[in-house]
Amino acid sequence: MIRFLIRRLLTGLIVIWLISVIVFGIFFIAPTNVAQLLLGKFAAQNQQLVHTVTAQLGLDQPIQVQYWHFIVRLFHGDLGFSYYSHEPVTTLIARALPVTASLAIGAAIIWVVLGVLIGILSATRPRTLLDRGATLFALTGLSFPTFVLGLLLLYFLFFQLHINGVDLFPGSGYVPLTQDPAGWFSHLILPWITLAVASMAVYVRLTRGQMLEVYGEDYIRTARAKGLSDTRVTFRHALRAALVPIVTQFGIDVAVLLGGAIVTEQVFGLNGLGRMSVQAVVNQDEPVIIAIVLLAAVFVVLANIIVDLLYAVLDPRVRLT
Repeated sequence: MIRFLIRRLLTGLIVIWLISVIVFGIFFIAPTNVAQLLLGKFAAQNQQLVHTVTAQLGLDQPIQVQYWHFIVRLFHGDLGFSYYSHEPVTTLIARALPVTASLAIGAAIIWVVLGVLIGILSATRPRTLLDRGATLFALTGLSFPTFVLGLLLLYFLFFQLHINGVDLFPGSGYVPLTQDPAGWFSHLILPWITLAVASMAVYVRLTRGQMLEVYGEDYIRTARAKGLSDTRVTFRHALRAALVPIVTQFGIDVAVLLGGAIVTEQVFGLNGLGRMSVQAVVNQDEPVIIAIVLLAAVFVVLANIIVDLLYAVLDPRVRLT
């Protein structure tokens, strides 16, 4: 186990390093002049000022020197300063990370728990009205764009209710959990639903298919022949085997979670990492973009390590070596 973790961590560090090299190289070969963007109309009037700003930012140095300085600062916990807000990147991330973490964790809990439960109910009652309803939900959820669902929820559950004097859900914004737990929860209900529906539809179909396949195995028939209840057969034996591909899917979902968060944060006005990354790309704010990409890479690497550990827990045949 320890040897496995060390090897996976070392592999993850190599992956993160390669990503940092690629992202850094992309910005270096890009034709955009950051100093000119920062100075705006003053750049054309004073080229000397452009050269001065370029030198102050260290952008006139060779790429290997810039990258070395970046790595040294990174090991000291310094991600640099934003070119536009002039704030430390660590401050910007510390401000935005709780928003995205609250959105992502809450949505993940919803889509995993409800998706798996609905899939189990659908598999235990095949060809019934419940099964057809779950299938219809899965197909609809998979085909519904996230931003459209978010706008519909805002229109019907906020604007229409607000017009009629019912303020059940806040329209947008974020309230810190430590400041007001109830406000934090109410402000995130609609974003959670928006981000969770598409993934929940995937989990419904995946769980249903896996459970039906496992129900046909010999050891399930043996367990039933021994007189075990359907509940025990489902949750003690069948579900454990069916969870292996579901765990794999969850590892994939973590990798694409930031993409879904970008859309959701834009729709509901949440100032999280997704929205900040869009603004950074538009502004060519290199330090912010590199920091967000590296942070996302760290989360993906850690998520995949956790997934591998869960494989060994769910399937005794898997050995971590």
